[in-house]
Parts: sequence; C-alpha cells; structure tokens
Amino acid sequence: MTAAYQLAKAGISVEVFEASDAVGGLARSMKLWGQTVDLGPHRFFSRDRRVNELWLEVVGDDYRMVDRLTRILYRRTYFHYPLQAGEALRKLGPMEAGRCLTAYAREWVRPTKEEGNFEAWVTRRFGRRLFEIFFKSYSEKLWGIGCDELDADFAAQRIKKFSLFEALKNAAFSGSNAHATLVDRFAYPIGGTGMVYERMAEAVRRGGGAVRLRTPVGRVVTENGRVTGIDLPEEGFRPYDEVISSMPLTALVARLPEAPEAVTAACRRLTFRNTILVYLEVASGDVCRDNWLYVHSPDLLTGRITNFRNWAPELYGDSPNTILAMEYWCNDDETLWAEEDEALVARAKTELLRTGLVTDPERVRRGHVVRIPKCYPVYRRGYRDALAPVEAYLRSVEGLQVIGRYGAFKYNNQDHSVLMGALAAENVLSGADNDLWGVNADYETYQESSRITDTGLVNEPVSRS
Repeated sequence: MTAAYQLAKAGISVEVFEASDAVGGLARSMKLWGQTVDLGPHRFFSRDRRVNELWLEVVGDDYRMVDRLTRILYRRTYFHYPLQAGEALRKLGPMEAGRCLTAYAREWVRPTKEEGNFEAWVTRRFGRRLFEIFFKSYSEKLWGIGCDELDADFAAQRIKKFSLFEALKNAAFSGSNAHATLVDRFAYPIGGTGMVYERMAEAVRRGGGAVRLRTPVGRVVTENGRVTGIDLPEEGFRPYDEVISSMPLTALVARLPEAPEAVTAACRRLTFRNTILVYLEVASGDVCRDNWLYVHSPDLLTGRITNFRNWAPELYGDSPNTILAMEYWCNDDETLWAEEDEALVARAKTELLRTGLVTDPERVRRGHVVRIPKCYPVYRRGYRDALAPVEAYLRSVEGLQVIGRYGAFKYNNQDHSVLMGALAAENVLSGADNDLWGVNADYETYQESSRITDTGLVNEPVSRS
C-alpha cells in the first residue's frame, strides 16, 4: 500500500490487487462486537525520519501515544518485559536465580561454541538456564522447530533489537535497566493500526487508481527476463510495465514461467509459519494492564495474548467489555490448523482461565477465530543458502520488485515494510537503485534519526552501530 500510495501521489496509474477483504496485510484492523481490533499486537515505531514523516502525513493528528506495558508469563508468574533484574531474580527464587547466574558466569569461563543456531547464540550470551526459561518454549511454539534448528539470524535481528536479557544483565551487573532500543511509548492510530493503510487506499482511489479486494493474483508473467503483466484466475492476463509483489515468495517463484528449476528447487526449501488468532470477549473492563503478554509457560499452547482495551479508548468506545486475542502458531499439516472454530474457542477459553487473567468462566462471553496463512518466514538453519539463488534470480527480472515480510522473506516490522514500499516507488519513479533486500539488515544505523511524540516529529542524535 505504501508503494501504491507514493506512486499515486506522483500521478502514476496504479492498481492494487489484494487477496483478502481488507488492505494492510498483517497490520490490518477489523470490527468485532462493536469494537476495533488488530491482527494481534502491532506497535508502530521507527527512528527513520523518512518513515515517520510518511506515517504522519497519512495519520495526521489522529493518533495517541501509548505507554507500553508488556510482560512475560512463565508458570503463572508475570515478569516485566524488558526484564527487571530485581523482580526476575526475586520471582524465580534464590535457588533458580543462583542457577541462572551460575550458568551465565559459566559462559564467561567456557563459552558455548558458536554453531550458527539460535540456541547456541542465546546460550553463549545469557547462559543455559536463562535460555531454557525465557527463550526455548516461546521460540519453539512460534517456529515449530527446535531452537538448535533455528538460524542465529533470528536472534541477531530480534533479540539484539529488543535486548530481552540485556536489560537484566545491565541491571544485575551495572545497576541500570536502560537500553537505547527499548521503546516504552509508541504512536498508535485511533482507528486501529489498519487505519494507516485504509487511508492510503482511499488516497490511491482519489488519485484515479484502483484497489481491488478479494482479488488474488494467480501469477506474475515474464517474457525474456522482463515482467509483462499478471494473470488473474477469473480474468486472465493483464499487461503491466512494473509489478511490485508482496505475495509469499514461495508462491511467486513457483509460478514464474521462466524461473530455472534450480531456483524453484531452492525456493521449495523456504517455509512460512501460520497463525491462528482466537478473539475472546470478556465481560470486564479490567482484565490486566498489559498491551500484550508473551506466554513462555510450556504447559500452555498459546504464545501471545493481546489486550485491546489498553491501546486507545477509541477502539472500544462505550463498550464495557474487553477483547483479548489468543495467538497460536502452526504449519499447514498440523491438526491445529484444521481444528473447528468451536474447538479452538474452547481451547483458548480454557487456557485463558489457566493463566489467571480471568477466573470466572461465565465472564468469557463469546469467541471468534481468524486464520492467517504464511505469517512468519521460518529462519531454519541454512535458509540463507536457499534464499541466495532466489534473490539473485529475482534481481535479474526487469520490472519486478518483491517487498514485505511475505515477498522478501524477511521478518519485518511495519516500519521496515513501509520503507520498502517507499523505496520501491522511488525505483519506479526516478530509476533509483534502492536495494530493497538491504532493508531490515541493520537495526542500529539510521540516515537521519527521529521519533514521533505527542506533538509530532522530534529529531534525535544519529545512532550508528
């Protein structure tokens, strides 16, 4: 949507084809039981001035600054996220805290060998026991593979940024919980995170472009190494000079008519993980203070719980009830993916009661299920070897750009995908040679640093890694 928005502003004829019934992808919003909810927690934050200016251009003053409270649930005990050292050690108890600190100290003496996997990366930096308590269960729920099969790239991207245990380490050994990348406040649109992309779609239509919902693209068509258009299942071939694709990379490459067998074979080694969201309406306006919870308890299948009561009051309006989203992850071939909605709602209700967030089952009024295929690109060990020939081939196809979490097989946040879209539009408009594959490769370096506040954009000192 960002790419289309930028192109439409420049007077370019644009058509957007969206397979679902709403724009925004994973960051869309929907109406449910008289309230507005997102597809899980979607916090927008960027220090890139280009991204922030674009976001404010679309949102205007229609946002709130939200104070983030996120906790980790581990065996019915809640830990602040980022962890606070004193609280964590106290709640783990003296015996467990001693094991954690001993295991951490052991890594200084005899570091775990770096083997390119998530487990070794985390253990080397935080100790075996902290890995087992606060990383292993959650990560294996999310990815569906053992942590020794998960590539260290995931840790280097996500944990480096959020510094889950660096806050604990700093507090334990230097007396500070501060870390430059931990964001305690963020800007949130009053109409839900999808409001941004709905407004972009409206701007495209006003500019004479088209945004077609419930219109999946069958395949991108190429000839002699250049894009010629797309095929729609019900309409056939439509010619286009440029195609910007955010469809899952695996689906795109499998259907490209000229893709070499070696490229399609490599692409078959790449996989995505699905998400099931079970929304529960609770007859209470005071379930918890959190925006969302990470569920690390190994005895619960849910991995994350979002509380939409704590984002912006415009979402719930005059409703006295709270909507929670219980998040589950699975593959296409797992029984959970095919489970009936009624069974999923019953499971989510049972697990919610087991967390202790809600104790009276009669307060859980109703449920709603949303299935989202191919949400997370799985960084299985060796994925870069599979991705390299795919990337090289797609770079060679003139007139084709792939972007977003799906399209580029990158674990993007919203700001990364917005930047990808803007840069893709620049490539079309001015013949720029922006490297879209390079977006979301370095979290700590910014061309010009800024942040959104209550009063607008504020400059910050440039941070360099």
